[in-house]
Amino acid sequence: MGFAELLDEVGGFGRYQWIHVTLISLPGLLMASQNLLNNFVSGVPTHYCSIPVDEKQLLKIFIPPDSSGNRLARCRRYANPQWQLLAANSSTNVSHLETEDCIDGWTFEQSDFLATTVSESTAAYLTGESYLCIPVHCLRLAVQSDPFCLSLRFGRRSILIWSNLQIAVLGCSSALSPTYSTYCIFRFLSGMAVSGVIINGVSLKVEWIPTKTRTVVGPLSSFFFTFGQMVLAGLAYWLRDWRKLQVVVCAPHFLFFAYSWWYAESARWLVLNQRSEDALKSLHRVARINGKSEMIDKITVEVLHSHMNKEIESAHSTFTMFDLLRTPGMRRISICLMAVWFSTSFAYYGLAMDLQKFGVSIYLMQIIFGAVDIPAKLFALGILSYLGRRVSQAVCLFFSAAIIFANIFVPTDMQTLRTTLACLGKAFTSASFTTVYLYTGELYPTVIRQTGMGFVSTMARTGSMAAPAVLILDEVLPALPSLVYGGSAVLAGCFACFLPETLNVPLPDTIEDVEDKWLTSNKMPSLSTDDYHSLLQKIAVLETKIHRLEVNVEVNGLCGN
Repeated sequence: MGFAELLDEVGGFGRYQWIHVTLISLPGLLMASQNLLNNFVSGVPTHYCSIPVDEKQLLKIFIPPDSSGNRLARCRRYANPQWQLLAANSSTNVSHLETEDCIDGWTFEQSDFLATTVSESTAAYLTGESYLCIPVHCLRLAVQSDPFCLSLRFGRRSILIWSNLQIAVLGCSSALSPTYSTYCIFRFLSGMAVSGVIINGVSLKVEWIPTKTRTVVGPLSSFFFTFGQMVLAGLAYWLRDWRKLQVVVCAPHFLFFAYSWWYAESARWLVLNQRSEDALKSLHRVARINGKSEMIDKITVEVLHSHMNKEIESAHSTFTMFDLLRTPGMRRISICLMAVWFSTSFAYYGLAMDLQKFGVSIYLMQIIFGAVDIPAKLFALGILSYLGRRVSQAVCLFFSAAIIFANIFVPTDMQTLRTTLACLGKAFTSASFTTVYLYTGELYPTVIRQTGMGFVSTMARTGSMAAPAVLILDEVLPALPSLVYGGSAVLAGCFACFLPETLNVPLPDTIEDVEDKWLTSNKMPSLSTDDYHSLLQKIAVLETKIHRLEVNVEVNGLCGN
């Protein structure tokens, strides 16, 4: 069992684990805001071309001049608008009038938004610069995934602390941006830390909880992200100003930064990086908080090393991203997870990043999209516990594909049904996300878990980059985007079927563990030389007995005749 035994001895899922998981999960309330903020910050309000007419000129149509002729009358007005005072020729058929672009800008209504980056950056909107918002957001997601594997070098806790500070400082700074380009730069830099919070938070949770509780803890903690989507809708509806909203969703990360110093670094990571004394202190601290003080004297460095001897031996090696594909078992896992992560994110952000297309209030749509995640994740929790990870992952992907395909056959005038199916499709992609986050953390070994999480997460961000571009295919064939989204989910579901099952399986710590447990599990066991000779002797004896039996049968047959 290795380190899992030590976790059970210091209290299993005790008081420390409850506090630890809750505090790490709390930032999830605002992670939805970081990923989906673009729907509100860069929302396009209802607008029309600005009219280059002075308001005082329009008043002359309705208000007569006073006796002096220099000012407007205070208490009188025309019974009917006097349009001829504004233009000499007003009897023209407007359907035949020449039109032109909005060369004087736009007038934006404030029914949905008081201010967005679009309404404030009129020059950017005129030049088409506002369309940078989607690619900048997607590129920001693509570099979120710790491509430099900093958490392997500096630890999960250190990168998690720094990521919270980076989001807080740069996220709040983006609200002070004087230009749209400056805003994009700040959003890009702050976004690089989002996966630092998500991925390192997942790893810290997984590596400090016992095997049997991972199935429940993973999906339940993901509900923070679900409720965060509804929190985002409430905050956006309340503020309706992009600068205020930007500050409100980023400032709490100062609090997360402050209390994240309380976290204990992963003891597994500490041992594998020759810091056994620090790992021992962390274990003693956990034992004390869990009320297992008697274990403090029993667990020593020698005991720790005896439980993790195999992992310590492997720690002398340096691991890179190429190790994810070097051995057969790791290669199979990485390729399958690449497909699953890409397709899940591909469909998820294709639905979630363009709420204005549904023709419903954007705030109501955000709440609905968040609410449908609740039953979907409860469904995922149930099948994760009873059907295992592999079946759950495949089921979520196949169901989402079926719903996306079904929406193709719904007429465009049946907007309510189309929206309902879109919500169901988003629910199953969300359940797929919940499953794959837990599944990936269990598949990759400790020595390269962060590298693996970052690698497959990069594929997810690639999917989020590709999702908006696919919508352009609607101009070629209306059903084509749905065919692409659904086909990708089907393909990923097939890949998920080739992943090994991890239900109630201890976390692997080394690449050798992965190869021994999951690659060779379907092969015949290897035999030593002595066992091989012994088997040959048994086969020879068995052949002799069969030969004698055949002879007896022939003799008996002759006697009978």
